[in-house]
Amino acid sequence: MDSLITAAARALAAGDPLGALSRVALRNDAPALALRGIAMAQLGEFDRAKALIRNAARSFGSKDRMARAKCLVAEAEIALASRDLTWPAKTLDAARATLESGGDRVNAAHARYLEIRRLLLIGELAEAEHRLAALDPTPLPHALKTVHALIVAGIAMRCLRTKAARAALMQARLDARQARIPALVAEVESAFDMLNMPAARLIAKGNERPLLLEEVETLLDSREFVVDAFRHVVRQKDTIVSLAGRPVLFTLVRALGEAWPEDVSRNALVARAFRTKHADESHRARLRVEIGRLRGLLRTLADVNATPRGFALAPHLAREVIVLARPVEEKHAAVLALLADGESWSSSALALALGTSQRSVQRALDTLAVTGKAQAFGRGRARRWTMPPMPGFATTLLLPAALPVD
Repeated sequence: MDSLITAAARALAAGDPLGALSRVALRNDAPALALRGIAMAQLGEFDRAKALIRNAARSFGSKDRMARAKCLVAEAEIALASRDLTWPAKTLDAARATLESGGDRVNAAHARYLEIRRLLLIGELAEAEHRLAALDPTPLPHALKTVHALIVAGIAMRCLRTKAARAALMQARLDARQARIPALVAEVESAFDMLNMPAARLIAKGNERPLLLEEVETLLDSREFVVDAFRHVVRQKDTIVSLAGRPVLFTLVRALGEAWPEDVSRNALVARAFRTKHADESHRARLRVEIGRLRGLLRTLADVNATPRGFALAPHLAREVIVLARPVEEKHAAVLALLADGESWSSSALALALGTSQRSVQRALDTLAVTGKAQAFGRGRARRWTMPPMPGFATTLLLPAALPVD
């Protein structure tokens, strides 16, 4: 490998893409194409980066299996950064196997971390944690140690293990400073900012206030009666009643929880649960049926008592009833939460991350675009969606696997 290629590679490893391009910008041999592609990716030019990396892989040819495998890993990282979650995982796995068989443990570990980061992004926390446990970051460079610690912190934050998340971020900060890569240091500090932002709203006795992630963890570990609007469950310590598939019942228990210890009138419950301004006798009859169903589901935790004007919640043991609400409540909050990471997403990637149909996501995006909350660029399969981050809120908690149910 010539001196310019070596210098460019060192510049990229230090997070200096412009320095790398100054050395190889005019060259079209395979190593230079690969390095140019990585540099363009670091600058955010993902489409150009992808094309350069693919050209490099073709130029290396079938004989240089290790170089082609490195190109495939680089392409997978570009796909992850550009939120192309449909990029074939089997291709990355084959490249990882090639690198491991060739003794390149660092790039093989990098490939494994890409697999785990994709799992974390789509909410498959158990599988991500399982795969991460099999990796020992000790012999790896500081940059990969930072990635390892960031993944540990990401899983811990999603699972509401805030002490573990903070400890992992402290380690990530140390490793990032040792790596001396500004972009990596900035990513760690951004994760710290998210941990220190309001993550939810507490609503109790007609008042509300923001909660930090640590406070959410403490609340869910307490013996209070919690109406959890993230997961549509009612919980008290280890007892959890899921109403995820019963939106009317959850709407009723949330209304009762927000009003506790006061009651809620029958007309107000009808209007909120059935979305009608004028309640007639059929609505009142349906309300009685739904309240009966709610009583049956909550019987181990609370009673739903009739009052002269409506109904009131009466927990058996809890001293207080608390509604845990999203920091920002929006019809398409889950889509907004993913867009709020500042990256550009395709509708297919959003559908995969949310576990829903691409058509449903597209309808949501069209609605958000009309209201100015999302914007698109590109056409056809290259169309991407983005938005500025929501100021002041830890949007991680709006994502699919935000709060543990058990």
